[in-house]
Amino acid sequence: MTLLISGLTAFFAVHLIPSFSGLRESLVQRLSFNGYRGLYTLISLGGLVAIVYGFGAAWNGDYAPWYVAPSWGRHVTMLLMLPVFPLFFASQLKGNITRVTKHPLINATKLWAVAHLFANGEPYSVILFGSFLIWAILVRITIARRERINPPSRDYPNATRNDVISVGLGLIFYGLFVWKLHAILIGVPIIT
Repeated sequence: MTLLISGLTAFFAVHLIPSFSGLRESLVQRLSFNGYRGLYTLISLGGLVAIVYGFGAAWNGDYAPWYVAPSWGRHVTMLLMLPVFPLFFASQLKGNITRVTKHPLINATKLWAVAHLFANGEPYSVILFGSFLIWAILVRITIARRERINPPSRDYPNATRNDVISVGLGLIFYGLFVWKLHAILIGVPIIT
């Protein structure tokens, strides 16, 4: 589980840097923008690889669950996951969904994490999903502080069209994940 925790630490440490604008600007001055971006990307990818391999190794380990997921937890997970993919697409195709939720990707991350905590009580799952939940909450707080000082424009052209595309693509991907993609990518079938 050390690899999983190391990967999460590296991934979140680098992803929290933009929350501290002074630190980010200092790094950009020292490394240049491209140097900062390259190092950021390298650490993010390294952390992500460590998370994936660390989670896989922990999964194959002999860890007692911290809690037993309730029998209805799987159904709650499926329900909470329903808006995750549309929110993900809405973060890229900005429209009314983005205007209302303000930060759809952060909201998607929180829903994804909470949803999976209903279905998984193993220590490695709780550490993975719990850390993503904590990170998303912290990032949302720091963004809210910045936006109080400098409110962003939430006037998006083609808002309705973007919302329709986001919901449509999101539901298609949700269906694909429920049907086969979760089993292919994660190794756990949703429909058994």
